[in-house]
Amino acid sequence: METLRHFLFDVCGVEAGWNMEDVMEEEIKVINDTVGPEEHVICALSGGVDSTVAATLVHKAIGSRLHCVFVDNGLLRYKERERVMETFEKDLHLPVVCVDAVDQFLSKLKGVTDPETKRKIIGKEFICIFDAFAQELEGKLGKKPAYLVQGTLYPDVIESCPPPGSGRTHSHTIKSHHNVGGLPKDMKLKLIEPLKLLFKDEVLLLICWLV
Repeated sequence: METLRHFLFDVCGVEAGWNMEDVMEEEIKVINDTVGPEEHVICALSGGVDSTVAATLVHKAIGSRLHCVFVDNGLLRYKERERVMETFEKDLHLPVVCVDAVDQFLSKLKGVTDPETKRKIIGKEFICIFDAFAQELEGKLGKKPAYLVQGTLYPDVIESCPPPGSGRTHSHTIKSHHNVGGLPKDMKLKLIEPLKLLFKDEVLLLICWLV
């Protein structure tokens, strides 16, 4: 960091006018401009840092019009469902619905051995659940949510989409089970990815401004 700081500020004369508070305020504005004053949003929560920060950021922007869903797909760690839901409800105060989809996922994965096929199945089932969740909300709200929030980071984008002309194809399959790599073309929900230009360390810094 000291070497980079010396190069940027002393050698190149760059001004340090960028900070995470500005990023937060800018993203909140983008979210509000995108969603508008009336639309509702679904957030796919995995229990990890990325989706949790994305949800907290969107919740700060639009409040009760955010509807979070956590899916138990039968592939979680021991007691992870209970720990995650407790954190969402007691510590973060996020509005979260837990969907038990263990049988749905495991039945589709039964007998499948190819890793890439598994990733595609998992991605498709998640989107099916989010669409069903949106339809259920439509009955309660009188209108169907139009957007889906995901905690996509910049490394996810890099790993899923190799640079044009690079000749590399292997990275297309790294993230194909979620985020930028595995979403079906006919998905009805429009994506909001407020962290897609940030790296993990920047997301961790953003937490300090959100809590």
